[in-house]
Amino acid sequence: MTMSDPVEIAVRAMTAMGSGTRADMVAVTHPDAVNREAINEPPECRGRGPDAMWATAIWLRTAFSDLRHTPHDAVAQGDLVVIHATMSGTQTGPFVAYDEKASITKVFAPTGRDFAVTQTHWFRLQDDLCIEHWANRDDLGMGEQLGWVPPTPLYLLRCARAKRTALRAERM
Repeated sequence: MTMSDPVEIAVRAMTAMGSGTRADMVAVTHPDAVNREAINEPPECRGRGPDAMWATAIWLRTAFSDLRHTPHDAVAQGDLVVIHATMSGTQTGPFVAYDEKASITKVFAPTGRDFAVTQTHWFRLQDDLCIEHWANRDDLGMGEQLGWVPPTPLYLLRCARAKRTALRAERM
């Protein structure tokens, strides 16, 4: 495969999110790239280009150690690539969720549990770089594997404490 192979470019972008370096992300991300999933992510993830994509990777890696995206199938048509993959890892940090105004809405306290869920990632390419990304994820399945759903009373208390800590850190 060559760098102009759209499947190879999209797979590299997806795997860089979990296990790549910042240089890996820059190598496959268009300067005007947008991540449609960033609406529920921290403010620094909502921009355009490699910096915003890298901010998403750091946000995910803060919550999930050993984060991996394992591609199973990929299809390209024109400037669009779709990848069916498994995202897996261990929740060793708090997972912080945001609303459309970039305010913290929920914080899921670390559980130390492993998860593996299937996802589809959609990439639009321009100039042999990823310029647009969106995904379909199994968030409920991930939440069940991590013990977020259904929550125990003790876990709800841990999440409330984790949210208070995240809100304090955000104000600093």
